[in-house]
Amino acid sequence: MTETFKHTTVLLDEAVNGLNIRGDGYYIDGTFGRGGHSRLILSHLGPEGRLLAIDRDPQAIAAASDIDDTRFSIIHGPFSSIAEYVEERGLTGKINGVLLDLGVSSPQLDDPERGFSFMRDGPLDMRMDPTRGVSAAEWLMKAETEDIAWVLKTFGEERFARRIARAIVERNQTEPMTRTKDLAELIAAASPIREKHKHPATRSFQAIRIYINSELEEIERALNGALDVLAPEGRLSVISFHSLEDRIVKRFIRHNSRGPQVPAGLPLTEEQLREQGGRTLKIAGKMKPSDAEVAENPRARSSVLRFAERLSS
Repeated sequence: MTETFKHTTVLLDEAVNGLNIRGDGYYIDGTFGRGGHSRLILSHLGPEGRLLAIDRDPQAIAAASDIDDTRFSIIHGPFSSIAEYVEERGLTGKINGVLLDLGVSSPQLDDPERGFSFMRDGPLDMRMDPTRGVSAAEWLMKAETEDIAWVLKTFGEERFARRIARAIVERNQTEPMTRTKDLAELIAAASPIREKHKHPATRSFQAIRIYINSELEEIERALNGALDVLAPEGRLSVISFHSLEDRIVKRFIRHNSRGPQVPAGLPLTEEQLREQGGRTLKIAGKMKPSDAEVAENPRARSSVLRFAERLSS
């Protein structure tokens, strides 16, 4: 019997409301998860509306079978390929809204068999899609100390990255690590100082997960793809959960919302400015979860929701 793991969707109403849903619109939920956002989007759509969901996790695809709605379809694949999926359907430039809920989901964290959590013992896997790519255990077994240290420092901002990396390589030379508990205990032993209220393995597990799944590269590709497929006045709604994710989203929106960089006082018409390669997005807002939501769902604490609107070309 397969255990069911609960997932509480963060900033549910806020993220969907930010899409300014029109009844006959075409929308994309780039991170289906367990379908919280998708179900709410569908409740706002009329008979002519459509929703395309995307997820690279096979368990999320299985969960989507509960949605019996002709307006809904789902693709098993990475959200970074959003532009290709839309182009295949002849809908480039016709999408009215894209929602992205970044990072790992609660069911992925809570299921020991997925290997994402240092709090639960399981196979050292960490892949969003266990059918593709290399597991965390396989990568750590083959990687050099310098490579592991770079990942821990870059994606986890781990101050003891080199010390931990050295311990991982030494351990794997004598006895390969295949369990999350083994890695968590090794990191704790290799960390000379502990942060208050934070497990020593927190940063390292995040870093390895991000690297294994190419998460930051996936986000950048997905954002660019979303910009390509959105119709004029189409909305982009993105939830991030840590500073590395939010930095990418913030930089992307800010870059595409700026006008052409021309010398101050240069007498150019609006048409001439557009020819210079003008703005493609308008910043539409930013939100954080309420105290009440954080109290009910502590994992929402670090989340940030950003909105942007596609401008006419």
